[in-house]
Amino acid sequence: MLAIFATPPTLRCQETPEAEISGPLANVAVTGSQRFTPDVIIAASGLRKGQTVHREDLQNAADRLIQSGEFADVKYRYQTDRDGVSIEFAVVDGTVIPAYFDNFPWFTGEELSQALRQAVPLYDGRVPENGTAVDDVSGALGKMLESHQIGGSVIHRVLRAPDSENLVQEFQLDGSELPVEAVFFTDPLADEDRAVHQSLSQLIGHPFSRYAIDTFVFEQVRPLYEASAHLRVKIGEPAARFTGDPNQPLRKSVTVIVPIEPGPVYKWAGIIWSGNAAIPSADLNASIGLRDGEPADEVKLRAAWVHVSDEFARLGYLDADVKPSLEFDDAKSRVAGKVSIVEGPQYHMGDLVLSGLSLDGERRIRAAWRIAPGSVFDEKYFDDFVNGGARAAFGTLPFTYAKVGHFLQKDPKTGKVDVLMDFE
Repeated sequence: MLAIFATPPTLRCQETPEAEISGPLANVAVTGSQRFTPDVIIAASGLRKGQTVHREDLQNAADRLIQSGEFADVKYRYQTDRDGVSIEFAVVDGTVIPAYFDNFPWFTGEELSQALRQAVPLYDGRVPENGTAVDDVSGALGKMLESHQIGGSVIHRVLRAPDSENLVQEFQLDGSELPVEAVFFTDPLADEDRAVHQSLSQLIGHPFSRYAIDTFVFEQVRPLYEASAHLRVKIGEPAARFTGDPNQPLRKSVTVIVPIEPGPVYKWAGIIWSGNAAIPSADLNASIGLRDGEPADEVKLRAAWVHVSDEFARLGYLDADVKPSLEFDDAKSRVAGKVSIVEGPQYHMGDLVLSGLSLDGERRIRAAWRIAPGSVFDEKYFDDFVNGGARAAFGTLPFTYAKVGHFLQKDPKTGKVDVLMDFE
């Protein structure tokens, strides 16, 4: 007999008379996953070859997989013969995000990873945003803490990574107050930088938090290397070293050591532009602010890409897409830029739509607005007007508006842009 069932996340398969089964589990197969081997998924299902299974056991196994959160879909089919029951799961991998461990200084990242891979069959360094797999990781962390006589409960939350817009699943020991006594960097550029040391008060004396340390490194330390043209600096995982009596099971504070490999200082080797017609390449080169052979200050470069986009927007190219890339010559420690630009349509002024104003207020705003209908639209002028020009238009009269809501309504087909301002 062969039967096929699907398992939505919150629904169970409908019972049918022919679905009643009982017998030894002869075989379990799995298809569809790119993340896990069949053996790992079988272990997570809870089924064991040779055990006596009923229909309820097969359904519970499928429910266990879907409720883990690791899979977007789980279907199964089974058949019975004289050898027993065989089942095949067809799964679709779900969306997962990296696991991030905030305040577990008693363990290295490798120790945590190894222990969790052994304790949680579906753990591979990533977890779903929700599901029993997240709770399984929390439980395994709790047992690790208990084995080291460390009290407290493990909580988790989804938040933005400290160094990007990507999400992570953060695991945290709730209520941990283990303070940071000192922070050192293995490279002298960071370790001896005065501004970095002055900012360390954000960490020293506060509870140990990997998230706080990584945020500090991303905001305070990495820009130091980028501005010094160490474009391929490698900043490793912060290591915690305990201070206090080594004979005590729980010592009083930690010293943090941040490993840094600065790499070479790269020299600027110029830039190649493509796709630009409205602004000559010579003018764009001048806006970069770097000359051939100078240290390739990445902070300046990032600001330059924004400036280039702004310059196109001042000329009405509001949809201009500026895509920069860097090409490295490691043998000579030189780096060149390559920027592709898609200018898009040039927009001209359409209607000025105002709301929330008295008749006198609207008259003053229209009189102060300097982009005539049909003229090339200047986005910088628009921003400056919203942020100050509108208020200045009222002169000595009281300005009774808390904020100015604003929006540009673009029509790429006509090349017109309407300006909407709402005085609230």
